[in-house]
Amino acid sequence: MTMNEKQKMLAGEPYDPNDSELAAERLKARLLLQQINLSDPGDESGRRRDFVRLFASGGDSVWLEPPFRCDYGSNIYLGRNVYFNFDCVILDVCEVRFGDCVFVGPGVHIYTASHPLDAIARRTVEFGKPVTIGNDVWIGGRAVLCPGITVGDRAVIGAGSVVTKSVLADQVVAGNPARVLRQLP
Repeated sequence: MTMNEKQKMLAGEPYDPNDSELAAERLKARLLLQQINLSDPGDESGRRRDFVRLFASGGDSVWLEPPFRCDYGSNIYLGRNVYFNFDCVILDVCEVRFGDCVFVGPGVHIYTASHPLDAIARRTVEFGKPVTIGNDVWIGGRAVLCPGITVGDRAVIGAGSVVTKSVLADQVVAGNPARVLRQLP
């Protein structure tokens, strides 16, 4: 069976990002994000409704400080009580899964999207790798999480870190590239 471009994207295969179905889904997300990002801070019920519409799951308990940006939203799965501070960006061409009680600092970027190294191929296709974040993780401000990583339960990512490799449970990492500073008890 031949996969369509969305199926290829979600499977981490090279796909055409200019596909009309994908473009329509990105536009739908952009319009909803515009509404969220311009929403009245006191309109909690309206915001909650929009969070439920945006995210694949967890919109009923997320706390999100606008502005927020993502590609689709429908590929972001939130556990209970996830918190996003201001200016977060998630490029969710593949799934991004958050555990419960994750704190995401201001300006954090999480990328699943990537591009071929070959310049000619890069003109027409891209691909992605999913990102998974465990329970009770704290991601410090301006950290960048690169495609394909997993962050274990209770890990701490230092502010400004660039995480290029998976992080084990109970580890504290920081730097560019992020390295293990210590193991939590």
